[in-house]
Amino acid sequence: MDTRFVGSEREMVALGQELSALWHAGDIVLLFGDLGAGKTTLVRGVMESLNWEGAVRSPTFNLMQIYPTKVPVMHADLYRVASATGIGLEEYFDDHLCLIEWPDRLGDLIDGAKCWRIQIEFEGDGRLVSVADPHK
Repeated sequence: MDTRFVGSEREMVALGQELSALWHAGDIVLLFGDLGAGKTTLVRGVMESLNWEGAVRSPTFNLMQIYPTKVPVMHADLYRVASATGIGLEEYFDDHLCLIEWPDRLGDLIDGAKCWRIQIEFEGDGRLVSVADPHK
């Protein structure tokens, strides 16, 4: 697991851009962290690297947002649900890069899947970001 300190919003965006080079359609990225930790900011960096020019917001109320970029992206925010069963997320697992906030609500939807795990924790004035690559 790789861990680094991120001291600003711009650095979090840059980390998202860096990580996006490692991810492809069919990858599932689980984003762990408290409210305001920077999960959506990291996603914004991913989307910038894929040349998305629109806004990137946490899809808290509509649960998921699909971005038709060169690598199609499904961004889900499961904060408001008790369980993701029945939402239809699994329809995107094979052919989209799936970025999922609050993945503890996934239940058994990803059992057996090799998922990237990103943990973002508050650390002083910045964040400590741990990245676990499922292929290592």
